[in-house]
Amino acid sequence: MKLSRPVSWFLLAFGVWSWIIWVTFVRNLVKDGSGLAFEDGNPTAYFFVHLTLAVVSFVWGTVIGGIGLRGLRALGRTSRTTS
Repeated sequence: MKLSRPVSWFLLAFGVWSWIIWVTFVRNLVKDGSGLAFEDGNPTAYFFVHLTLAVVSFVWGTVIGGIGLRGLRALGRTSRTTS
């Protein structure tokens, strides 16, 4: 299957965006002062659920961004051989 240039860029941007958003979220989660993530210094269920969501999003962001990157590289190789 061949991806178009706009689709490849979208997938790559989605992967990067996912990492930016979830890294920021995890930083804020670790620094939580509201008592949701930590109770008496111990992580709560809220912390573990949201950490799991972040890890899954990191994995999916990496996979989707990787597909976009591979699509762009394939398009670059195709345009060089066509020229």
